[in-house]
Amino acid sequence: MSPTSLIGGHVSVTGGLATGGLKYMAEIGAEMAQVFVTNPRGWALAAGRPEEDAKLAESGVVSFIHTPYLVNFGSPNPETLANSIAITRHTLLRGVATGSKGVVVHTGSAVSQSRDDALRQLHEHLLPLLEEIPDDGPDLLLEPMAGQGAMLCATVQDLEPYLAALDWHPKAGVCLDTCHAFAAGHDLASPDGVRETFDALHAIAPGRLKLVHANDSKDACGSKKDRHENIGAGHIGAQPFGELMRHPAVAGVPICIETPGKAEQNRADIELLKKLRDS
Repeated sequence: MSPTSLIGGHVSVTGGLATGGLKYMAEIGAEMAQVFVTNPRGWALAAGRPEEDAKLAESGVVSFIHTPYLVNFGSPNPETLANSIAITRHTLLRGVATGSKGVVVHTGSAVSQSRDDALRQLHEHLLPLLEEIPDDGPDLLLEPMAGQGAMLCATVQDLEPYLAALDWHPKAGVCLDTCHAFAAGHDLASPDGVRETFDALHAIAPGRLKLVHANDSKDACGSKKDRHENIGAGHIGAQPFGELMRHPAVAGVPICIETPGKAEQNRADIELLKKLRDS
């Protein structure tokens, strides 16, 4: 029998990373959690409270940390690159302190430089961070984007050159966001869409899928728009999420919602995913 995927969400940490985070988890019925440990829209290296980090680690909760949205290892701007390195290193250290399973990082954009130059930049600056992670530390989870602009990684197939630029480092994992994948052209709503997408992911990066961001999409397949919708209320629909959880590549992989709304809607999305998983 395949291992069961834990279902949870990105949680509010108001009141403390562990104190507030664990309380919010209970409120929405989450079995796992994703958190921010710094301002998601800034570069400040928030030290946090060591007692809260330790409390989260000691709780035994399966947790993940998401780096700020500004991180871009493909940027030609030296300041953006330097800040991306600093805050990703900082977040990985907080990941060690909190006992987190993974640190999620967006795969970024080449912006105005060539894709080849951006991939060389990854090799030069992101690979050393992977080397710094202790064996029992978190994986760095690469999250492909929706495909707008000069994004380095949007489709599952884009992961191959991206991981190659990182020498297929064992600490480089994958976080697949269903809204991003759908926006990038993977038609998860079609009869074979889920199977084809996750078969392709398994063929390219077997065993590297460590987290799924479960989000429906406000926009149609191939829109290249990153607009999340509640489960079953968007263009993907509810059924594909059940198929996703039955795919061998997703067996035992935690499922995390990042859907709109506050606790009540978060709880409804998690309850729907649990029904789909357990049916």
